This record gives sequence, structure tokens and C-alpha cells, in this order.
Amino acid sequence: MPESNFSNPIVATDQLPTILNLEHNSLSEKYAPLNRLINLSVTLVICVIVLVVYFQPFVALPQGLHSFLPYFIWAVAFLGLLLTWFTHARDHVKSYTLRELDLHYTSGLFFRKVVSQPITRIQHIELKRGPFERKVGLARLQVFSAGGEMHTFEIPGLPVEKAQQLRQFILQHRDVVKHG
Repeated sequence: MPESNFSNPIVATDQLPTILNLEHNSLSEKYAPLNRLINLSVTLVICVIVLVVYFQPFVALPQGLHSFLPYFIWAVAFLGLLLTWFTHARDHVKSYTLRELDLHYTSGLFFRKVVSQPITRIQHIELKRGPFERKVGLARLQVFSAGGEMHTFEIPGLPVEKAQQLRQFILQHRDVVKHG
């Protein structure tokens, strides 16, 4: 019988590194205020539209709807403020860590989530910028893993220069690790 070279040693779990103790990089200081502004603007626009409908003199609204609209405005305002607070708090716990062999993204206010992607498994990485992001100089990096159609995760709120540097490093380093 031929001798087998297979080995599967036990790993001491008390000596494993923890990804929760990584040195985290915060997102841009412009990211949370931008999201706050967008949330408050949407809330304000909805409230103004409903107020215009409520006070418009052209079409008589049914009495039930006319009585309901003030409560609806208050509910929209309250939910808009609550959503704004929630996204503000959530934005401050988002962070990322780039190491030589992997990329990590941490998010979640109540339920913490850490997504880790080995650089060798990154198929491609896209830099995205919407109109508001362009206005304040921010970008998002979408990381696509090998074998997946959708992006594995997205790192929002990065200064454009930092996003370009991260993307370039990952693309160059990925090739070095695979071919080096």
C-alpha cells in the first residue's frame, strides 16, 4: 500500500488572530453628513408635497383624507428624523481594513457584520460615484469575488483619491500574489 502524504493537523483556536481586533480605517468625514442631508431632504420634500396637496384650493379632498393628511405629515417627519438618526449612527461604525492578503469591511449598528475577502479571490473591483458623491469628492468601491455575479460587498464613503489607491493596490497586489 503506498504511503500517504496527507496531513490535517489540529489548529489551536486560542492562538488564532481575530478580525475584530484589526486596525480599522474610518470612512470619510463627509459621508455621514451627506447621508443626513439626503435623508432630511427627502423627508422635507415628502412633507412639502403633502402640505401642498392639503392646502391646494383646486380639488376638494374627501373629508377622511383631509383629516388624515396632518397625521401623515407628522408620521413622515417623525420617521424621517428616526431614519436620519439611525443612518447617522450606522455610518459611524462602518470601517474597512486592507491587509496584504485580504480586505475586510465592517458595518452594522445593532448586528455587527464583518465581510472578509482574500485578495486572490477578488475578480474585479469597481469605483462608483453618484451625483452627490461627485459633488463632495466621495466614491464607493464594489468588490466582486470570483464566481459571483453580484458584488460581494461595497465600501462607501471613501475619498476619491483613497478609493483609487485602494483599487490600484488590490489589482496590482492580486496579480503579484497569484503570479509571484
